[in-house]
Amino acid sequence: MASNSIWLLAGVRTPFVGVDGPFAHRDSLTLSVPVVQVMAARVRGPIDFGVWGAVIPNLAYANLAREVWLEAKLDPHVPTFTTIMQCSTSMAGVFEAAGMLARGSASLALVGGVESMSRVQIGLGQNLSDWMRRVGRARDLRQRIAVFRKLRPSDIRLFIPEVKNRVTGRSMGEHTEDMAKTWNVSRQEQDELALASHQRAIAAQDRGFFADLIIPLDGTARDHFPRRDTSMEKLGRLRPAFDRASGRGTLTAGNSSPLTDGAAAIWVATDAGLSRLPSETPRVQLMDFEMAAIDIFNEGLLMAPVTAIARLLARHALTFDAIALWEIHEAFSAQVACHIRALEIKIMFARRPGLNIPSEASRAIA
Repeated sequence: MASNSIWLLAGVRTPFVGVDGPFAHRDSLTLSVPVVQVMAARVRGPIDFGVWGAVIPNLAYANLAREVWLEAKLDPHVPTFTTIMQCSTSMAGVFEAAGMLARGSASLALVGGVESMSRVQIGLGQNLSDWMRRVGRARDLRQRIAVFRKLRPSDIRLFIPEVKNRVTGRSMGEHTEDMAKTWNVSRQEQDELALASHQRAIAAQDRGFFADLIIPLDGTARDHFPRRDTSMEKLGRLRPAFDRASGRGTLTAGNSSPLTDGAAAIWVATDAGLSRLPSETPRVQLMDFEMAAIDIFNEGLLMAPVTAIARLLARHALTFDAIALWEIHEAFSAQVACHIRALEIKIMFARRPGLNIPSEASRAIA
């Protein structure tokens, strides 16, 4: 990275709630605006640019970041852009902002992301969309009649978005089932990880850890998904959700993350940008970052972090033990377990030309 120091500073977020829950009436735009407004109210001076992300697009607009900015009644002269990288969308936005700030021409960026799984739009099939566009372009009755005659019954279709990968036709859950089988991750191990996550989230709620991070919205002030009353017995009674036929399915609704509605934001700043924010805002310095991709047909859909971690450690001649805290996105408990397995035995590193992994890097994450 450039010599300019880059800082990440704590922002705010909405609670995260289930589909068709308290935020079911809000789309990605109206979920984002309250977060951005609270963030902007804390700044002394200008915000140089904004980055916002969402995975699911909206038919009414293309640049969600701009729509959020204008709807929040912020300075229209501030450039804003939308980014997307599936579950890493907001993190990618942070990296983009860091790269732009490192050039020295800007000092402070507001970055965030949103998803409204309750308000996914259904579109028209491509042939029907083309037909309706031609109807709209027809200049007179004769042309409209000619276009109407070209419509076939098979053209009358809806496009219903699915939570699936386009090239494989399979969901993340189905792919993670494959990963769990490949890495021999048991149902019990997944349930134990899931239970620990619920217990830690509840403990954090009880001690007020989220008090200054979550903004109440529509009468909701807490995340809905941590279950206070769950147990290994309750998790063990749940049926497989993604592999119901083979008799070997291990991913359930209990050890998989739910679909949720919510929005979150963070600050990315240079040393100069720090002066525009309250001095008590928690911060960390971004020392480096890495992005990776894998062959989703043969290596496991969600295994890219293993390669990225390996590259970072190698670049800085670090071992796993040198890092005090590791945070891994838990889409599925099985995915976390697979990452740990791969990092332990270095199989994922073997086919990566140019990676000089320290021998200590084969040790498990503590």
